[in-house]
Amino acid sequence: MKLYYMPGACSLAAHIVLEWIGQPYDTRKLARDELKQPEFLQINPLGAVPALVDGDLALTQNAAILEYLAEQAPQLKLLGDGSARSRAEVRRWLGFINSDLHRTFSLLFGAQRFLSDEAAQDELRASAAAMLSKQFGLLDRQLAGQDYLAGTAPSIADPYLYVVTRWARAKNIDLSGMDNLAAFFDRMERDPGVQAALKAEGL
Repeated sequence: MKLYYMPGACSLAAHIVLEWIGQPYDTRKLARDELKQPEFLQINPLGAVPALVDGDLALTQNAAILEYLAEQAPQLKLLGDGSARSRAEVRRWLGFINSDLHRTFSLLFGAQRFLSDEAAQDELRASAAAMLSKQFGLLDRQLAGQDYLAGTAPSIADPYLYVVTRWARAKNIDLSGMDNLAAFFDRMERDPGVQAALKAEGL
């Protein structure tokens, strides 16, 4: 398997899961200008990371990649404990991070893509930051009394939450009082797979 990534991007979640499952893999670090080059566009026509190549399969979209990797090591139960309810819980939080939280970050990171007026861009960024704080608050409440989003064991939703929490800290999103989220972040920081992925990406 080969992971195409940019350091610190959402592809870091897949990088962590690759470390967790313990199967051989390679990586290809991309610079931003390489995303739109013909070589990479053959793998992902959208010109975005992550992309995972496994044999003749070229897989894009973070959620799909994370599920695919989890299924390579079913003994780790990264998609839940095997019950329909447990799988649904993992997918619920994976979907929330991917479709709600990550999308809101796109407004913060790329306001200039949506609006040409600088004052309007600043207003959009402020609104996105406030929305992100509320969304992280929901995740903080979900983590009350448990170590990971879907229970006592890690799932593929947790590396994704770790990555977007890194973004929130870098962008000074208000996470004040979110002690459960802070404890989760520290727990993930100590994880050997997380440390290995961070080191590999130079973070």
